[in-house]
Amino acid sequence: MAINRRDFVRITAAAGAGLALGRKLPLAFAAERSPIVVARGTDPAGITRAAVDALGGMGRFVKKGEVVVVKPNIGWDRTPELAANTNPQVVAEVVRMCLEAGARKVKVLDRTCNDPRRCYVQSGIADALKPLDVELKHIDERRFRDVRIGGKAIDKWPLYSEALDADRLINVPIAKHHGLARLTMSMKNWMGVMGGRRSAIHQKLDQSLADLMLVIRPDLIVLDAVRILTDNGPQGGSLKDVKKLDTVIAGTDQVGVDSYGATLFGLKGRDLGYVVAAEDMGLGSSDISPERVREIKL
Repeated sequence: MAINRRDFVRITAAAGAGLALGRKLPLAFAAERSPIVVARGTDPAGITRAAVDALGGMGRFVKKGEVVVVKPNIGWDRTPELAANTNPQVVAEVVRMCLEAGARKVKVLDRTCNDPRRCYVQSGIADALKPLDVELKHIDERRFRDVRIGGKAIDKWPLYSEALDADRLINVPIAKHHGLARLTMSMKNWMGVMGGRRSAIHQKLDQSLADLMLVIRPDLIVLDAVRILTDNGPQGGSLKDVKKLDTVIAGTDQVGVDSYGATLFGLKGRDLGYVVAAEDMGLGSSDISPERVREIKL
């Protein structure tokens, strides 16, 4: 995406009196049928870099002097082996590439489900980021602001301002089972920037996740499937539910990335209600034909 997020916000009118603007990009930025890269190998950092390089490198997405928010899943008080949170080596490599591309500041954050102090440490992400010049931030409840979404299920919702205001936004979820949504990957990962009572969207979860795409549009998605959680998600807790795949999927279309991710669980993209809802709204493509997907083996 060539447009700078901050510049786009400045030229877009607010959608309602008293409501802060989210990053609602035109549908031309849906990246329909944009490439999807699947990298496989035993080094999580190496396959992460290879996947992004195959899309043109991090310099395609992050420019010198920009502020970048990297949004992994750090929601649970679980160790990396249990596959409840994004692999720490994947997160660290994404941050490292952002810094190499010239980012002025990189922030890593998530609104956790368990105690954030434990989640950030137990996930291994805090330790993985220690050598890097990065801000690993706990959510500050004062920094949510109401955003007009104008979706079919969500009209407005408080969203985290630091994610909305970043020049670049990178989604780094993990692929895993979810008891309600069937799977949680890139689209559902944005619940981690929602304020308020998030459980309220569960009644119309699929459409709500699609609605969020109207205002939260990442520049890049890096889906961690180094280990996937095949059952008892999203929290897990047993190694018997974990499958090691040594895979990372990267792209710019969340619908496409999640559709490929679904195949890791024996499903198709359109088996997921939120993929159907988003594709029907013109927000991406579930096509994962060989012409679209590039596979790399390290």
